[in-house]
Amino acid sequence: MEKMMYVRAEASKEVNKNTEWVTYPGVWTTYIFILFFSWLLVLSLLGCSAGMAWTIVHLSHFFVTYHCFHWKKGTPFSDDQGIYNGLTWWEQIENGQQLTRNRKFLTVIPVVLYLIASHTTDYQNPMLMLNTLAVFVLVVAKFPRMHRVRIFGINGEN
Repeated sequence: MEKMMYVRAEASKEVNKNTEWVTYPGVWTTYIFILFFSWLLVLSLLGCSAGMAWTIVHLSHFFVTYHCFHWKKGTPFSDDQGIYNGLTWWEQIENGQQLTRNRKFLTVIPVVLYLIASHTTDYQNPMLMLNTLAVFVLVVAKFPRMHRVRIFGINGEN
């Protein structure tokens, strides 16, 4: 009997080049390392407290991911024939399938950042209010019921 020296991986069913990277091995670990090293960078460059640095990382994460995941529509690739033009990145991942492992991970990250930022700032305002607003918006935007929903038609089809 031949001994297996590696793990067999199944080919991804994802064909959207814009979102297939999220299924690659190591993406979750890399994402967490980027957040941690961002915190170290903010901490060392700004010389602020650990809590303030976590709040800056959390709010920066909010602005970047909200824009990239929930606001910007379409793909940068022309070979998809425009089939994703009306969809945000979040709506495109895993072909719109809800509650997958990757979607759950990407939903948990802002919650964990919120808990860390809020705890390390001793739940003091205005940081608590800003952190709470940011996590609320990001988590609500990721709800399955929000798939293809445009509140008040904002960012809707033109």
